[in-house]
Amino acid sequence: MDFLWVPFQFEFFRNGTIAAVLVGGLCGLIGVYIVLRGMSYIGHGLSHAVFGGAVLAFVIQWNFYLGAGLWGFIAALLINQTVRRTRINADAAIGVVTTASFAVGVALISRYRRFTQSFDAALFGNILGVTAADVAVIAGVTALVALIVFVLYKQLLFTTFDAEVAQVYGISTGWVETWFALALAAAIIASIQILGVTMIAAALVVPAITARLLTDSFHRMIVLSTGLGALTGFAGMYLSFYVDVSSGATIVLLQAFLFCLTLALRHSSGRLLHTHV
Repeated sequence: MDFLWVPFQFEFFRNGTIAAVLVGGLCGLIGVYIVLRGMSYIGHGLSHAVFGGAVLAFVIQWNFYLGAGLWGFIAALLINQTVRRTRINADAAIGVVTTASFAVGVALISRYRRFTQSFDAALFGNILGVTAADVAVIAGVTALVALIVFVLYKQLLFTTFDAEVAQVYGISTGWVETWFALALAAAIIASIQILGVTMIAAALVVPAITARLLTDSFHRMIVLSTGLGALTGFAGMYLSFYVDVSSGATIVLLQAFLFCLTLALRHSSGRLLHTHV
């Protein structure tokens, strides 16, 4: 049985596992609101937008988390305001803002070719590069997002299902949307090194959709999605060590497997119930 503990002998694996569990739970938590708002594409879009901010931060020698986080926050606000103040649909607004941001990153990389290799980790994740300092940042972001969700639980719930009615009842939906944009941008920044830009969208959406298949209760959906995200983060990291596959890809594939399994079981139970009836 000792071979089961072999990965934990390495500091990079211990740091990576803690980070993967935190990121998985964080994406699962924030993903519930994204799925219920019908904005699943925003995770994919904002992760690409943040990439542009990360490259710009590198060029002007800013702190990575500060530069990318500020860029992602502004992008999220632009999307929300565009949808609220114009007739443009959410998917179109996301496409315009985030692809333009990603294009900024690509343009800067093509101009300053000397650091092209440095952003492979941002695109595909780099669990080997996770340090104790990174774990501390991820833990801080997770705590911040959890606090925002806890404090604004009712306001977020109301705004998610019917923003117009929420305004009638005196809820400042503008401020709620601002805090949600901040939470989402922070979650994406925390997830980049573990999952990479290309995998974040799936980690935000798949656990939440799986939880939605399992329950109609919003509260239980939050708990299930967060738990599934954390569990697959741990299991995906552990499995990736032995199969020698990217940790981000392994985590997402495991989440997709659980979704397919849940869907199949739900379909089978529905057919069984229909047969008995």
